[in-house]
Amino acid sequence: MVVWRAARLLARVVKITVYFLLIARRTMSLIPVTILTGFLGSGKTTLLKRILTETHGQKIAVIENEFGEENIDNEILVNDTQENIIQMNNGCICCSIREDLRDTLQVLAEKKRKGELAFDRVVIETTGLADPGPVAQTFFMDEEIAEQYLLDSILTLVDAKHAEVQLNDRQEARRQIGFADQIFISKTDLVPDAEVKALMHRLTHMNPRAPQKAVHFGEVAIADVFDLRGFNLNAKLDIDPDFLKADDHAGHDHEGHNHAEGEHCDHPSHSTEPGHHHAHDDDVKSFVFRSDKAFSPAKLEDFLGAVVNIYGPRMLRYKGVLNMEGTERKVIFQGVHQLMGSDLGPAWAAGETKTSKMVFIGIDLPKDIFMQGLEQCLV
Repeated sequence: MVVWRAARLLARVVKITVYFLLIARRTMSLIPVTILTGFLGSGKTTLLKRILTETHGQKIAVIENEFGEENIDNEILVNDTQENIIQMNNGCICCSIREDLRDTLQVLAEKKRKGELAFDRVVIETTGLADPGPVAQTFFMDEEIAEQYLLDSILTLVDAKHAEVQLNDRQEARRQIGFADQIFISKTDLVPDAEVKALMHRLTHMNPRAPQKAVHFGEVAIADVFDLRGFNLNAKLDIDPDFLKADDHAGHDHEGHNHAEGEHCDHPSHSTEPGHHHAHDDDVKSFVFRSDKAFSPAKLEDFLGAVVNIYGPRMLRYKGVLNMEGTERKVIFQGVHQLMGSDLGPAWAAGETKTSKMVFIGIDLPKDIFMQGLEQCLV
């Protein structure tokens, strides 16, 4: 792996783990993990049932932390109470978390090494009230876990019937959106199309990098669930092609279309009609920085180090494709909270505009400070 000067940027200031940097080299030997999250009643277990019973040729280990409350399906489980591991009749296994997540993952990996359990990947279903951030960080901050597992993506289920109230009242629901690599919207058949469109619009403001799909009773293609590589630095060079199109969203304020008090706004998400919300009420917001100028590695290092130190706990997900001075290749970086990683991508194509694109998703992040600071990091 070629090391570029700005590698210090993500090593010195944020206690970077080897997870991100070695991911491309070790993907084949790591156990892929999918985190399934969503507020209470959003359809997580319905989707999980679908995944476990579909014919896809994969053996899946499920770590279920609300197993006692929401049984996956007694008819397909054979309980082993001594191990707290449940063997399913389709070859999958399920663990209920009685101890720490790290310990559970270690037990699974050890049993896999010894040939006591056979599985290809892991799905972690969080409780409906969980913040997925600490779960995701387990795969970065613990070296032993990072050496055995690869966090593939975070999937978030959203209940179209109750989403407005949940997103308005519960920060956990908003955080689940902010962390998502893929959003599935359930129960769309129970609400008018206009409300579904308003919800999707709101979710886009909160997390533009996560594709959205309506699902009916958990009917989701496996290709939309596994191997999304949301945490693979080189997997997706575009944060969100549609979101980043200048002709589509130029000047589009993704902090929520804020307007001065009393100023007229005909934006659909600001309607006072039932089913619409005030987007500026969301504390989870997103914004994008773009520039055709190259970044100075040293300046960017200092700036990102400073903002991560101050705002890291509020920075849910961020990712970028950067034009860095001193290299003819794209530099891809991403982070979760205080943890960031970077790697060199492919060379800029002949005639391709060298545009840096960065998206930040977080809780009440000061957009002006980020935008001005990044501008000052340009050559």
